[in-house]
Amino acid sequence: MTFGQQAGPPASSKHVQELLGLLHEAGHADFRDARGPMGFTQRQAAGKFTRDEVAGFLDAMQAPGGDKEAPVPAAPPAAPAVAGSVRRMPAELLATELRRRGWTLVEP
Repeated sequence: MTFGQQAGPPASSKHVQELLGLLHEAGHADFRDARGPMGFTQRQAAGKFTRDEVAGFLDAMQAPGGDKEAPVPAAPPAAPAVAGSVRRMPAELLATELRRRGWTLVEP
């Protein structure tokens, strides 16, 4: 598969608009705004989904008791060099970056 290409048939515009409507209800302006919290890829943030992808996101957002946020996959373990640089980063700068990426921080 070529970089940036979909791995299946494209989703219908009706389903993409339905997903966008649910994202608006959840407080997101568009797909790019919801990229971090929803775990969208760069292609998905541009509004390009396969049928299976959009169906999965719609099911997750419409599930009873759902919080309108799809689970975000866990990040891969950081390389030792990156982990060391994060430890040396000022706490305020790290907190600002985490908030920008959609994390919620609680101070002890």
